[in-house]
Amino acid sequence: MVALAGLTIVLAAAAYLVVLGTSALFRPALAERFLGGHATTRTLHFLELALRVVAGAALVVSAPRLTLGNAAAVFGWVLVGTSLMLAIIPWRLHQRFAAWSVPQALRYRPIIGVASIAGGLGLIAAVVLPQLAA
Repeated sequence: MVALAGLTIVLAAAAYLVVLGTSALFRPALAERFLGGHATTRTLHFLELALRVVAGAALVVSAPRLTLGNAAAVFGWVLVGTSLMLAIIPWRLHQRFAAWSVPQALRYRPIIGVASIAGGLGLIAAVVLPQLAA
């Protein structure tokens, strides 16, 4: 049951990346509003961190069943660790950093779009390929 939940969450994270990448490429104003909204309130700050922890934990739990499982586990632990570090700093600090960094990052929106789509499709392949081989 835990394995199925983990794989489902990994697939949901993959879908998120594909949608984010697609919007970055084809609906840039929507992507800018979405990314600019992160950490704007305490609730959104902790929601973002909670979702990152859930996605990271799902990668760690699912790693043995994924193609390139060791890489997935490492990335999962990085997500969990960085999220926990952000959780202990004041959210207004995260808010200020996001207000500065998001516009900087959005200058590279096409790269973000392509990388997000590639990452999402890579995660989908990491889940599906071992199932096809079985």
